[in-house]
Amino acid sequence: MTTHSLDNIRNFSIVAHIDHGKSTLADRLIQETGTVAARDMEEQMLDSMDIERERGITIKAQTVRLEYTAKDGKTYILNLMDTPGHVDFAYEVSRSLAACEGSLLVVDASQGVEAQTLANVYHALDAGHEIVPVLNKIDLPAAEPDRVKEQIEEVIGLDASNAVPISAKTGIGIDLVLEAIVTRLPPPQGDETAPLKALLVDSWYDAYLGVVVLVRVIDGVMKRHQKIKMIGTDAHYMIEKIGVFRPKMEDRPELGPGEIGFITAQIKQVADTRVGDTITDDKRPCADVLPGFKPAQPVVFCGLFPVDAAKFEDLRNAMARLRLNDASFSYEMESSAALGFGFRCGFLGLLHLEIIQERLSREFDLDLIATAPSVIYHMYLTDGTTLEMHNPVDMPDVVKIKEIHEPWIKATILTPDEYLGAVLKLCQERRGTQVDLNYVGKRAMVVYELPLNEVVFDFYDRLKSISKGYASFDYTISDYREGDLVKMSVLVNAEPVDALSMLVHRTRAESRGRGMVEKLKDLIPPHMFVIPIQAAIGGKIIARETVRALRKDVTAKCYGGDASRKRKLLDKQKEGKKRLRQFGKVEIPQEAFIAALKMDG
Repeated sequence: MTTHSLDNIRNFSIVAHIDHGKSTLADRLIQETGTVAARDMEEQMLDSMDIERERGITIKAQTVRLEYTAKDGKTYILNLMDTPGHVDFAYEVSRSLAACEGSLLVVDASQGVEAQTLANVYHALDAGHEIVPVLNKIDLPAAEPDRVKEQIEEVIGLDASNAVPISAKTGIGIDLVLEAIVTRLPPPQGDETAPLKALLVDSWYDAYLGVVVLVRVIDGVMKRHQKIKMIGTDAHYMIEKIGVFRPKMEDRPELGPGEIGFITAQIKQVADTRVGDTITDDKRPCADVLPGFKPAQPVVFCGLFPVDAAKFEDLRNAMARLRLNDASFSYEMESSAALGFGFRCGFLGLLHLEIIQERLSREFDLDLIATAPSVIYHMYLTDGTTLEMHNPVDMPDVVKIKEIHEPWIKATILTPDEYLGAVLKLCQERRGTQVDLNYVGKRAMVVYELPLNEVVFDFYDRLKSISKGYASFDYTISDYREGDLVKMSVLVNAEPVDALSMLVHRTRAESRGRGMVEKLKDLIPPHMFVIPIQAAIGGKIIARETVRALRKDVTAKCYGGDASRKRKLLDKQKEGKKRLRQFGKVEIPQEAFIAALKMDG
């Protein structure tokens, strides 16, 4: 099959807030163009992981090639990229957008513009995209298409007068979307005779084929058995298999400029393929390199430990397997006195953390304990050196520290008016400073600067609960600022428990500490001796609770007689307890750790 003329190709992605119907629209487009036979069609065709289906979110960007015969009689090739809507997977979005020339902006006609709609549109505009607004869910009784059009114009500044009204669920207006893609989005640019230049968009591991690489050809032609070179890693490979996705893989002899497809080339691990790299011909390389992407930086760190210490090797293998597919997840080994051996892992955000944890327990059948999530702090020491610290346990002696800097974020929150007070109060409690507050239709848009440390704990859950699920939240990391931070450690029977120590702001330390010890008091079972549970900053105890001792009735055998006999027995018992407390070990059950770490102050 010959390569197509560039005018007949359209590469586009679908961007939207979570749950505004991206994946459903993708399903309808696949169905309308007859790409998949009706009997093979299923819901959320492009969400392949179980977690994606259950939670109804897209995690990995997926791609599919559609063929569509337009009203002008020409057959067009449409390459669709379905992208995630969630803030933690923003890097997936930016990659997908770089491979396309246009975007469909899907907005729910009943909900209107949300925080991540904004974030994702800005990504698309940064990539120089032509954008076609699409109003979804117009079949709902609550839909207000005219109001939402105004909102798109007000908030995003896009002309929405010719937005396409559709209902992806019932299939209304899907043909209009296809026509809009063909008539309103630009075709790709490229030169077939130039040396090969292709963008490495994504890569993942397949048990049968090894590493599969998703590419977007810019110039030149990619053929089977061609020797290629990856410029970033300076690696050379021979292409074995080349083709396109019509959700399932379909082999092709070659890919021309403007086309999106996949190659396999005996690449051993995903780490060998750098996302955003330029692929070129080994003999005839291209002159200039594509700009590429900045690598995804982990933002949140937490320790993962197996509940059963014997499963450590299984956990190590499982992490290595996950890393094959998700290059943005990083880990290194660490050990803890309370929890044994485990790994310190880095994630892009809390949802990413939750999903990795869920995949580990699901796909590899592991029971895990996660320590409290923390962020990267910059420590400036008195001797002039700087450290990056991911784990509160590694904190140097207070005397040596000149100042500690913590990451701050700029958060955009959209909320219905009636919850505004509660949202502002939550942001103030978390040491936020307000930057901006204005109205988008009936909803308030608040911009706050917040320390990331306060957000990783449970900010998102709290925000959802105080706004009954209506507020939406999106953030970008802005900079590092000095903070008055202290390390709070938890002592059980005068022994520090390293897994529970955390860095907190001095003003919040007391309430955090009190919450933690009160919780542990109910979770640690009574022993034969009194157990003090304390929260401390340095040598200063800021909160204390006591677990009472179990007591044997030693005076049961004394009936009558002198009171001094009873006294003697009780004193003897007291001595024994004192000795026990010196040598006794406190067993903290695993459930206590898990419950204490889920703490919500």
